[in-house]
Amino acid sequence: MQQSLQFLQAPAMELQSLIQQEIEINPVLEEAADEPKSEVEAEDWDKQLEELRQKDEEWREYFSQSNTPAASYNPEAAERRQFLFDSQVEAPHLSDHVQRQLTLATSNPEMLRVGEEIIGNLDEAGFLKIPLVEVAQSAQVDYELAQSTLALIQTFDPVGVAARDLRECLLIQIDRLGKSGELEAVLVSQYLSELGRKKYQEIARALKVPLDRVQAAAQFIATLQPRPGSSFSSDDKQNVVQAELAVQKSGDDWIVVMNDDPVPRLRISDTYKDLLASNGNDPSLREYLKEKIRAGKFLIKCLHQRQQTIYNIATEIVKRQRAFFDQGAAHLKPLTMNQVAEVVGVHETTVSRAIANKYVQTPYGLFDLKYFFTPGYQTATGEVMSNTSVKGAIQDLIARESPTKPLSDQEIVKILSERGIPLARRTVAKYRSELGLLPSNLRRSM
Repeated sequence: MQQSLQFLQAPAMELQSLIQQEIEINPVLEEAADEPKSEVEAEDWDKQLEELRQKDEEWREYFSQSNTPAASYNPEAAERRQFLFDSQVEAPHLSDHVQRQLTLATSNPEMLRVGEEIIGNLDEAGFLKIPLVEVAQSAQVDYELAQSTLALIQTFDPVGVAARDLRECLLIQIDRLGKSGELEAVLVSQYLSELGRKKYQEIARALKVPLDRVQAAAQFIATLQPRPGSSFSSDDKQNVVQAELAVQKSGDDWIVVMNDDPVPRLRISDTYKDLLASNGNDPSLREYLKEKIRAGKFLIKCLHQRQQTIYNIATEIVKRQRAFFDQGAAHLKPLTMNQVAEVVGVHETTVSRAIANKYVQTPYGLFDLKYFFTPGYQTATGEVMSNTSVKGAIQDLIARESPTKPLSDQEIVKILSERGIPLARRTVAKYRSELGLLPSNLRRSM
């Protein structure tokens, strides 16, 4: 199970390394070609079986000398492979990626100036490493505007970018995944150091919650990205990410295409299966081979299950985010992992692991799968709005208010309710604070 979860969570590049390690330690595994490999001539099988048990590496080198006939050319397969190869792209630098999103998000010249100052001070992990007050001073704007701009950038991809520390980074991701009011947020906000030391019982006693609930929350938090900018490296050797899937238009529908190139097609060597069937003299060697074959079959099953799980999750994401693919990023709909998990038939922690550091090629560029998960609200008319859109509505109301008679949080609640957007006053206060906007009594101009 640990191996299965490790493969599920591993991104494409890391998965290739993990599979290679498994091939090296299990000699019965081999990559499957389109046509069967030629058989190896063998002499003195008992002696070679003994060598197999003692020196796996020598056996791998021996069998690698077999001749593999060239696979027949398949035009359709070649075209599909070329499309998927094109999905492996040079990752843009983090600053360029965030800057493009900023340009699309606002045309306010002051916010653009502040945003450029923030983006210019992001480290390789994606964290803002200078105090926000210095950003405001350097951009020559009010601190409140700097706060608003930072809040805007923190809604960008990769999720967690421009956080000022690990706690804020994780809380941004938790909020985007629809768990801002749940135990996961409390643990990160108040017990981050205890989580790092795995003091689960101490946390459970302090919060008066079951131990298994704390452990489950800790497992979920472990799937989050502590370095959101890590996939955007300035090191040319590491500045490559690989899309594991792509979304293409097929008629009136959008379909998911898996990139299976990072996952070699493995099989159990026929040679070893024949050896197992023919050798009946040494029980210890037979048991050794059986164990290797069992491990190999389980590995192959894990890889197949990984690909199927990611495909099922991506297909559900595309189905629910149809407006995004039809009309663009401004039409992203609210979506939680639990909603997808219920349809796919897995636990939400499995969804969290499956989407971790996985990239999809779309007509609008390369996106982390986590980008498509964001909480939201259903209006009185049945329309669903993301929390980003709700924050935009609050910001617009405050921008249009009378300077001498600013709107209170309760008045904003009433206006939004009349528009069919039901919100609690504390939610309005929370979003206003996240936008860096002061309460009404501090916004009033005499």
